[in-house]
Amino acid sequence: MMIVGLTGSIGMGKSTVAAMFRASGVPVFDADETVHILQGPNGLLLPEIESAFPGTTNAAGVDRVKLGSEVFGDDDALRRLEKIVHPAVAEERAVFLAANQSSTVVIFDIPLLFEKGGNKAVDVVIVVSASIEVQRARVLARPGMTVEKFEQILARQTPDAEKRERADYVIDTGTPLDVTRQRVAEVIACLASR
Repeated sequence: MMIVGLTGSIGMGKSTVAAMFRASGVPVFDADETVHILQGPNGLLLPEIESAFPGTTNAAGVDRVKLGSEVFGDDDALRRLEKIVHPAVAEERAVFLAANQSSTVVIFDIPLLFEKGGNKAVDVVIVVSASIEVQRARVLARPGMTVEKFEQILARQTPDAEKRERADYVIDTGTPLDVTRQRVAEVIACLASR
């Protein structure tokens, strides 16, 4: 089985590209989606998060605004949260691999692949990218997003140019969807031939 890491900075269209791979029959493990489930209603991580960050959870799961205000800009708090979340995500990823053991290619959709050293655990890296103008417009159109928050997020991410340099494949999402879809098909063909 070839394990492919799919990554890209905020607003680059990684979720759209992951959906294209999934629609083409490639199993995709979505780390962000897994975190949402683990932190959602009746999520397995709620008790531990509530204990570490009192008042940040409720019946609907983690209150992202409250938890965000606790951890953004506080490296120690962020590390405490990561120590809760990352092992649980790793367990879910192992379950995903077991369920897809007959697949020749699987994708790990991981936003912070380079930042957390996950690139060392994959065989191939695909980076999803677009121009800074496209990225900025996409991110600032999100509800509750501010320029300051966007810049804080970017400061924690490996620069896009460096990600592109370190990638085995780059998928440009600053193009029409049909062009992006065609690039995904090309990458799938290349992966199949490796």
